[in-house]
Amino acid sequence: MTNEALILKTLKQEVVPAMGCTEPVAVALAVSKAKELLKLTSKDFNQIKRIRAGVSPNIFKNGLGVGIPGTNEVGLVIATALGFTAGNSSDGLEVLKNVHETEIQSAHHMISKGQIQLDMLDTDEKIKIEVILETNSGYAKIVIAKRHNHFVHLESHEGVLLTQKEGSSKETTYDQPFDLTLEEIIEGVKAIPTESLSFLLEGLSMNKAIAEVGLSKKCGIGVGYVLNQQAENGLLGKDLMNRAMAVTAAASDARMSGVLMPVMSSNGSGNNGLTAILPLVAYAEKFDVNPSDMARAVAISHLINSKIKGAIGRLSAICGCGVAAGTGASVAIAWLMGASLAQMDGVVQNMIANTAGMICDGAKTGCALKLATSASAAVQSALLSVNDAFTPPNNGILGRNAEESIHNLGRLSMEAMMNVDAVVIDIMKHYKS
Repeated sequence: MTNEALILKTLKQEVVPAMGCTEPVAVALAVSKAKELLKLTSKDFNQIKRIRAGVSPNIFKNGLGVGIPGTNEVGLVIATALGFTAGNSSDGLEVLKNVHETEIQSAHHMISKGQIQLDMLDTDEKIKIEVILETNSGYAKIVIAKRHNHFVHLESHEGVLLTQKEGSSKETTYDQPFDLTLEEIIEGVKAIPTESLSFLLEGLSMNKAIAEVGLSKKCGIGVGYVLNQQAENGLLGKDLMNRAMAVTAAASDARMSGVLMPVMSSNGSGNNGLTAILPLVAYAEKFDVNPSDMARAVAISHLINSKIKGAIGRLSAICGCGVAAGTGASVAIAWLMGASLAQMDGVVQNMIANTAGMICDGAKTGCALKLATSASAAVQSALLSVNDAFTPPNNGILGRNAEESIHNLGRLSMEAMMNVDAVVIDIMKHYKS
């Protein structure tokens, strides 16, 4: 497979619409698939004996405290119930796009009757969801692994319909540009015809639309709303950095609080998609960017995000928005500014030097703060790098170039921070109890 073919395959696989935080949404997707295997409808919840949703620790961490689309609810339990009462698996990661009050009431009825059981699986897999739906007349078992919408096992009392080897926790069982260098990504994107990348422009309008909601009213914490108001009041400047912070945070405010709107995700994360795209939107608001260049810049941003997440893990103890998606946005902004390859390499060095210590403590309304920080760092690193201000090699965890630094970041995530997730989850479990 050529680099160009791999790039296009990756973009089409990893840049997809998502409704709500992808961790609870993925659980709802598994439940809806189980319901459909048993030929049940959303109104058949009284036939259920139990729905057991077992999730990996990282799914548990990212799904415990986040808002569910179309509701005032948070968490995996309500998402599990809504997967049955409102979900349609053909909608993929937009499975909860048709949540209405009737479905919410039915979901609460299921929870009150003890029909929903949530467990944490004993697994090293970052992404694994195992749903068993039991009725008086049969059962269905669904397993999602590796990606939030990737079914690896479909089974009912009538037999096994699908089973795949789940592979190791290294998460390299499907094609992605993990091994493409920064130069190969840039040159590959430049070689692809514009029309083949134009589908990526949909993500700009989609993510900007939800950002406008968070800018116009206080959602969640209101990070983007307040930053935008202070720019209007003159306490903050209306510059690129502040605009990037406000628009990116506003989208997260809206999404994490459960606003019923889709976002364009990146590498399995809606917030990664917001961070990879919206700083570019802020740039395009201030500078004239033609659609061809914008499509290529968005492609670069998504691909750098995928490359870094290939090193640190699809779900990790390090904040993927802060380190991976923010770096993608920063490289893309630098590219739009005419940066050389050496300068874009410097962008990666600056971003890792700046944001490597940002932990992921689950998906929640507070993520808007981290997205604001990431967007700010993205603009800062791009501006520094195009002016040849780079963090020097062998500075802290930095290697001699972007490739070595991404490798070192992966080591930090995979080798040094495994206990971080366990402690974070333990803190969250006690807090929630």
